[in-house]
Amino acid sequence: MSGPISIGVGGIAGWRIVQRNEARQIQSLSKDPIVQRSTTYFQDNIARTTKAEELVKDYRLLSTALSAFGLEAEIANKAFIQKVLESDLTDKKSLVNRLADKRYLKMAEAFSFGSAKPADNLGETVSKAFVQREFERRIGQGDETLRFALNARRELQEMRNRASSDKTLWYEVLGNPPMRKVFEGAFGFDKAYGRLPIDRQYEEFTRAAERTLGSSSFKDLSQPEAIDRLVQNYMVRAQVSTSPAQNRYSAALTLLRRG
Repeated sequence: MSGPISIGVGGIAGWRIVQRNEARQIQSLSKDPIVQRSTTYFQDNIARTTKAEELVKDYRLLSTALSAFGLEAEIANKAFIQKVLESDLTDKKSLVNRLADKRYLKMAEAFSFGSAKPADNLGETVSKAFVQREFERRIGQGDETLRFALNARRELQEMRNRASSDKTLWYEVLGNPPMRKVFEGAFGFDKAYGRLPIDRQYEEFTRAAERTLGSSSFKDLSQPEAIDRLVQNYMVRAQVSTSPAQNRYSAALTLLRRG
């Protein structure tokens, strides 16, 4: 497998196809020569990388690491990434803990250059995450909405066992651009909501979750049924906004609003 992964159909139908074929396609993707070169190099060299400075100086290592956390667009910001990785995870005022986008925190926690020793299975863990993200990226080359849907599902599944409060998790959603996009789309929010004070945004999003998904608690929102409802709302609204044949989807959107 190489290049984009084409589904051939968009919307909810495309989402169903992705779900059915995902495991097989990821298995195939893991054997892609380009992917294998990235994961093999990472696993062979990360154990010898003991400082953030060493990681950011190695383009191949850094590229795989950033991609595994959905931060591949930051590849040119090496100085910033180094500061993030060197941040003290135990200090609430440190750079990484002050960033609204918690993808940086997840990366810093995985490598733990700023405090504890990285996990023994770091190479395997990051490589697995890299393959999953690469699958999402290639799906997105054919249909960006499917990539956002896959990302949201994965992030919500990871939240299922988190001890954080619902308010903390909502602020993570608000600060995570790919996740936020799915919730905004599902709720029918435009960009103007992003200009509201953050506390007001929290109120608007939680109210919309109660109205649209039946709950604003991540204990409920991380369940398969709620994730599927979120994605369906997002996919239908995205289809309505981009398809010239909007009438075909307007009935589906009405049903979702009433459901």
